[in-house]
Amino acid sequence: MPQPLTRHRETASQTGGPYVHIGCIPTFAGLEGVYPEDLGKRAIEEGAKGEIIEISGEVFDGTGWALRDAMIESWQADAEGRYPGQEGADPKVNGFCRFAADKDTGLFTLRTVKPGRAGGQAPHIALWIAARGINVGLQTRIYFDDEDNAGDPVLSRIEQKNRASTLIAKKDGASRYRFDIKLQGEGETVFLDM
Repeated sequence: MPQPLTRHRETASQTGGPYVHIGCIPTFAGLEGVYPEDLGKRAIEEGAKGEIIEISGEVFDGTGWALRDAMIESWQADAEGRYPGQEGADPKVNGFCRFAADKDTGLFTLRTVKPGRAGGQAPHIALWIAARGINVGLQTRIYFDDEDNAGDPVLSRIEQKNRASTLIAKKDGASRYRFDIKLQGEGETVFLDM
């Protein structure tokens, strides 16, 4: 027999707090030896085909403060636009990486291969962000300012066209890009429900 809904109250929602790192990136929390290595430690293995790039940035809250406890996961195709498990995919591209912002500065860095066009989409990397104050992980994408992004089905669906630029990583040197994520306020990053 079902219980009456008046007897129990909903549990308060919680933010990620430090437990996200303890469970997902134990070494970030100072716990060594939990796993042989943290899951998703590298996006690529030595010998990956294509241009090896580095993307750096920060996750800013509504006050402009860089979050020093942000955890980010990335998913992507290889240099030919193939995902792991697809025929012909580069076995040296994991397609998945999990990394944290620096504890002192809030700067994150992703070392990976620049993805190719996949299924009519411009080269991009999908991101999932978790941190204190974020009750549900946020999804967004990184596109590249030196690629042809015209006609990308996701970018073209953004109604406020001026906001699409919040998804574009800026070239910051040879094989280097800058991509900041703003959670609120002016220049807020476009977040996706995918």
